Amino acid sequence: MRKSNFLNEVRKEGKLELVEPSEEICKSYLGKADNCLKSAKLLLQNELYENSISMSYYAMYNSLLALFFRIGIKSENHSASIILFKELFDRADLFKIISLAKKERIDKQYYVTSKEDTLTRNSAEDMYKKAEHFVLQIKLMINKLQIEEIEKIRRRFVSLFD
Repeated sequence: MRKSNFLNEVRKEGKLELVEPSEEICKSYLGKADNCLKSAKLLLQNELYENSISMSYYAMYNSLLALFFRIGIKSENHSASIILFKELFDRADLFKIISLAKKERIDKQYYVTSKEDTLTRNSAEDMYKKAEHFVLQIKLMINKLQIEEIEKIRRRFVSLFD
């Protein structure tokens, strides 16, 4: 129940809550996700691999926030958002991608390594491809959402805290 306790703490801090579903905010976050993908590609092309990895992660994270706002969930914590995605959606493949991307982003953003540039380049290229896939899959999920499913997911969210 460690995850539930963590989600409860984040919720008590006011960083995780039900809000009105918003297509407008959803579209804004999708725009941010697209911009992050463009940035990741430009950074990759200019051999700024660590920065590209960060932008690839943020493309994924912003698309995840877009999905949440389409449903009416506000989450202001990266870890909580990822855990919540796992709890509310049956997409272990996407959960694995964003979890690993978060770890990679943290490693590249906060730590200095002595790895070869080739490894970092390969990692950045792989991350960019995964980000493209992730964002596309989230967009498909958003487009398929119907009112009934949104209500079902909102009820599932509430039940996590009962």
